[in-house]
Amino acid sequence: MQNNSVGEALDSFQIELPSWGFANTGTRFGKFLQLAAATTTEEKLSDAGEVHRLTGVCPTVALHVLWDFPDGLRSVEETSRLAKKCGVRPGSINPNVFQDQIYKHGSLGNPDSEIRRTALNHIVESISIARQLGSRDVSLWFADGSNYPGTANIRHRRAWFEEALQEAHSHVALNQRLLVEYKPFEPAFYHTDIADWGMALLLAKSAGPRAKVLVDTGHHYQAQNIEQIVAWLLTDGMLGGFHFNDRRYADDDLTLGSIDPYQVFRIFHEIAMYEWETGKRAGIAYMVDQSHNLKGKMEAMIQTVTTAQELYAKAALVDHGSLARHQKNSSLVDAENCLKDAFSTDVRPAIQEWRQSHGLPADPLAAFRESGYLERITAERAERNRSTASSYA
Repeated sequence: MQNNSVGEALDSFQIELPSWGFANTGTRFGKFLQLAAATTTEEKLSDAGEVHRLTGVCPTVALHVLWDFPDGLRSVEETSRLAKKCGVRPGSINPNVFQDQIYKHGSLGNPDSEIRRTALNHIVESISIARQLGSRDVSLWFADGSNYPGTANIRHRRAWFEEALQEAHSHVALNQRLLVEYKPFEPAFYHTDIADWGMALLLAKSAGPRAKVLVDTGHHYQAQNIEQIVAWLLTDGMLGGFHFNDRRYADDDLTLGSIDPYQVFRIFHEIAMYEWETGKRAGIAYMVDQSHNLKGKMEAMIQTVTTAQELYAKAALVDHGSLARHQKNSSLVDAENCLKDAFSTDVRPAIQEWRQSHGLPADPLAAFRESGYLERITAERAERNRSTASSYA
């Protein structure tokens, strides 16, 4: 029975990989370069394709417009061709309105109307790129905010965001969605324009019916109950997707489940319970948002994907009927044990059986280490990455 539940859950589970997670990135304080890191869009897609080949559950890759479409719309056909060559498909499209120098004081919240228009035009172009690629989701994250009291008109900035997101929504096709992400701080430390799920919810509702909220599991304060946020957004039909990572403090970009696997399990459980009660799929996009400075990038990605599978499978073992009865009767110990028993179950043998039945390696990480792929790409990319390290120094 457990193997059947796990198998059915895994058959329905897919998780999207981020192209930027395979490239050299760093923190505000430093960048420790890896000789095997991807240096081109094709290399990012190749690495993602290898992770998908080994795990079987990562068919799409999230793409960043400035980094993966250097010529904007003119890059679409080439990027699509490269993805197909590497055995994956373009996934969510991510605009970049935080990197250019003009965004020093914000993008859609900038007091300069011309800069706000530039940012909006970039988002509209990103929506067009997504439409041409057949991508459903356009993920929006903004670094907008301020560092000192009195330096920004918070109400005006909210109004500018509302106006711009409404216009962006007018360009979204019927089969597309805008996903509005939130983050409590960094790089803005006094106020952030979209600082929590409530602000993201209000802006998404204001934008239009095809705008939803994107929950990044790292973008929360300590001890915040993320699964409660998930439950509320599910109830309102406003949960669009996740960016999965883990954090010790907030937005630490750690591999999924490395700090608190029980929290990720509880999130998956809330979704499974909602689907059991309503009899309908939640339509959530599961995406990874990690870029490792210390761990090997591909090994960290495989580790995240396999951990996600394990926690998703554990959530599928919760006896929803029993849990609902215990909740109704306020049987606190029995209700809690419904979750704890499922979480304590070792699902790895069932997952290995599922992988083998799908022609996948039983242990994707071991298969990667034995494949020679890392040695090959290290030899191919080392020279370019060394030259990058020299220029960075």
